[in-house]
Order: sequence, then structure tokens, then C-alpha cells
Amino acid sequence: MDKTSLLNILKSQNLPEKIVNVFEVVPRENFVPERLAAYAYEDLALPLEDGSSISQPSTIAFMLSLLDPKQNQKILEIGSGSGYALALISQIIKNGKIFGLEINKVLAIKSKRILDRDSNVQILNRSGINGLPEFAPFDRILVSAAFNDLRIPFAISDQLADNGIMIAPVKSSIFKLEKIDGKLKETQYPGFAFVPFKEE
Repeated sequence: MDKTSLLNILKSQNLPEKIVNVFEVVPRENFVPERLAAYAYEDLALPLEDGSSISQPSTIAFMLSLLDPKQNQKILEIGSGSGYALALISQIIKNGKIFGLEINKVLAIKSKRILDRDSNVQILNRSGINGLPEFAPFDRILVSAAFNDLRIPFAISDQLADNGIMIAPVKSSIFKLEKIDGKLKETQYPGFAFVPFKEE
């Protein structure tokens, strides 16, 4: 499949135009292993190092539409992997500060190199189990690996600013947690597959 076919799939999902457009701008082949470059525009999750994976584009697009990133926001991605979602978010918001936490050292180094020129993005090689309290609060938090239950996302949601949004997979569902007047509103979207969250 080519990029145009992938964009047509995303357009058919009634996603916001600003979300679909960045999939045209950011070259996914830069973020997948070289041997899999031919599959970069298939709507498939692809394997990365050490059991990690890059999620399928339609899933990332859906999560980004729920996340609703905006100009000048401070955004955290936990489990930033190859850096693909960081690059997409950076294109959407243009200006702001985006932090990526990646526990896999090889992936952290590689993604830093790919995104070296992007002044919006800072990648840290560490576990995301506790979020990133020293840079909190965040307007948006995206988690790109699945938790076993909601306990860890609820704990990390303390790092959300008011009116902030956190998108986190739990088992085979995507949860949207919105912080409104200090309270969390929770919405569940079932029917997805993610690699499990690594605590260490």
C-alpha cells in the first residue's frame, strides 16, 4: 500500500483534517526498521527492537484525535518508541513542548537522532511508570503501551493540568481521562491491541 491509500483509509474514519494531514507530512519509513520500509504505509503495527512495536497508523490517528493536541501545549508521551507519534504531535501543534519517555535505550537513542532537529521534542531514556513529575503539569499525556489496569494511569493523571486529557491503553481498550475541576471523567473505547507496558 502507498501513502495515498493509507491517507484514504484515515479520511474514511471521519478523523479531524489536522490529524490526517500530518500523516502525509511525516515520513513513516524513517521510523520503522529499514528491512520493513516497504511496509511503512500499510495500516499495520510493525515490530521494533526488543519486542516493542510501532502502532498501526489508524490506531495512532484515533488516539491523536482523542488527545486533541493544540498549539503551545506541554505534552508527554510515555513509551515513545521510534518517535513517530512525537513527530506527528509536533507537526500538529507547531509550537509547544513535547516530552517522550522511552525505556528501551536503543530506541531512545535512535529516536533522538531522527528527531534531532525538532526543537519541540525532548526524549528521555527512562521508565514512564511514574510519569515525568519534574516537568508537570501537562496539558496532554499519551501512553503508547497497554497497562493491566487503570491504577497506574490514574496515578499519572495527577500530572495533568486542569482541562487536561490523558489517553492510555488498558488491556484491549483505549481510555480517555479528562481532568475537569480536579475530577477525572473516564471514557472507554474497546477493541484494540497494544504491546504491554514495561515497568523496568
